Amino acid sequence: MTIILALLIGGAFGFALDRAGATSPNLIIGMLSLRVLHLMKTILLAIGTASVLMFAGQMAGLVEVGNMSVKAAYGGVFLGGILLGLGWVVSGFCPGTGLAAAATGRWDGLVFAGGGLVGAAAFMLTYPWFEGSFLMEEIAGGKATVGAVPGTDYPALVTGLPGDVIGIALGLVFIAVAFALPDRLSGSRARAVPAE
Repeated sequence: MTIILALLIGGAFGFALDRAGATSPNLIIGMLSLRVLHLMKTILLAIGTASVLMFAGQMAGLVEVGNMSVKAAYGGVFLGGILLGLGWVVSGFCPGTGLAAAATGRWDGLVFAGGGLVGAAAFMLTYPWFEGSFLMEEIAGGKATVGAVPGTDYPALVTGLPGDVIGIALGLVFIAVAFALPDRLSGSRARAVPAE
C-alpha cells in the first residue's frame, strides 16, 4: 500500500509541476535568469504555505516533531548544491521537473533522467573515497537547526527564538515575496515548449 500511495502522490505532484509549467526548460531558464518569475512565485508560495502550516501545526500539537528529520550539514552538501544548480541552469531541469518532463514524453527530459541515473551510479561507485574525505566533515554541529526545536537536542544557530516561530516568520516572508513579485521583468516573453 505504501508504494501505491507514493506513486499516487508522486503522479499528482508531477501533474501539478507540468500544469505550473515546470516541465518546460524555457520557463525554468527564464526563472533562473530572473526574466520570467511565474514559476518562482509558485515555488515561493508553495514553500511559504507549507512552512506556515507545518510549523503552526507543530505549535498546535497537530504535527509530531518526532516525524521531522533534520539532515546533517557537511561540505559535500554545499558542493552538491553547487553542482545541482549548475546542472539546473545548463539543462533547464531539476531532478523533480526532469522526471515530470520525462513522464510527459519530452526527449530532453528522458535524456536528463538517464544522465541523472548515470551520475547517481558514478557517485555510488566513488562514495568510499568521498566518505573518508574532508567533504563529509560536519559543519555547525552537523544536524543544526536555525531555531531551537522543542523536544529535540539539535543545536540552534539562533538562540532565544523557537524554531517554529522562525519557520512561520520565514514562511510568511516567502508568501509576501510571492505576491509582491511581478510575473515578468523587462518585457520577457519566455513560453512553455510542448512535449515532443
